[in-house]
Amino acid sequence: MSILVDENTKVLVQGLGSAGRFHTDKAIAYGTAMVAAVHPKRGGETERFEGETDHSGVPGRDDRYSVELPIFRTVREAVTATGANASVIFVPPPGAADAILEAADAGIPLVVVITEGIPIMDMVKVKRVLEGSGTRLIGPNCPGVITPHACKIGIMPGYIHQGGRIGVVSRSGTLTYEAVKQLTDNGLGQTSAVGIGGDPVNGTNFVDVLELYNADPATEGVIMIGEIGGSAEEDAAAWIRANMRKPVAAFIAGTTAPPGKRMGHAGAIISGGRGTAKDKIEALQAAGVVVAQTPSDMGSAMLEAMAKVGKAV
Repeated sequence: MSILVDENTKVLVQGLGSAGRFHTDKAIAYGTAMVAAVHPKRGGETERFEGETDHSGVPGRDDRYSVELPIFRTVREAVTATGANASVIFVPPPGAADAILEAADAGIPLVVVITEGIPIMDMVKVKRVLEGSGTRLIGPNCPGVITPHACKIGIMPGYIHQGGRIGVVSRSGTLTYEAVKQLTDNGLGQTSAVGIGGDPVNGTNFVDVLELYNADPATEGVIMIGEIGGSAEEDAAAWIRANMRKPVAAFIAGTTAPPGKRMGHAGAIISGGRGTAKDKIEALQAAGVVVAQTPSDMGSAMLEAMAKVGKAV
């Protein structure tokens, strides 16, 4: 099993510029069901994608793909024509909030926003509108969501993922890939991987994803990757302590970051004496989470967490 996406997920892309086109091509090559694109000035056109698949040489899978992706003027038109139930957004920052709201208005249940640099006040308004709606927002400023061998929505490299037993949730993009590669190399693999993004105002948070993994019978353990800034990791630690039935490993980036200086993501900043890596690590350890000391220890930390509860590895 998996969470959020699987082989039945039908994806449309909003924002077919250079980044949107490049990653749409990679998603199709991975086997994702990309069914439509949306561009207000290109409705009625098509965009051609062709090349060699990521699963070339796998028995029963085609070695090459050739897709004519239909382009629609609006998201609602695309949903009506194709049955799309997920959207990935590459729209530039000034128009990204409107793109999110358009997808939600069209009834899309899952919206994944890759765009970095969306104004915080735009996201505050978006979050208020989405509250109580049927749309789940992943991001913004995130690498996306993947279920290995089934569906890739975002910018993550597909080839490092391998189906398996561990759920991944992360505020970081590149550290997500590092954790995934280590899980693949040590034979644990992944059920799904979710990048929740590093902006101070986002959609789905750590607790939301932990709840999904906790309920997924195929997920035997979870690795979460956090960083300085905000209280999301402390909130997750409290939830883990009270509710989590599966082993959790973690890594917190930014142990040497000076207060008041933003490190990488917009939300990665220690302010008012809050949001330090030390506080987050202590909260997670108090909840029974095995915390990796360095990025290269994430895979071994997950193995240790599994061993502590008697899970075979």
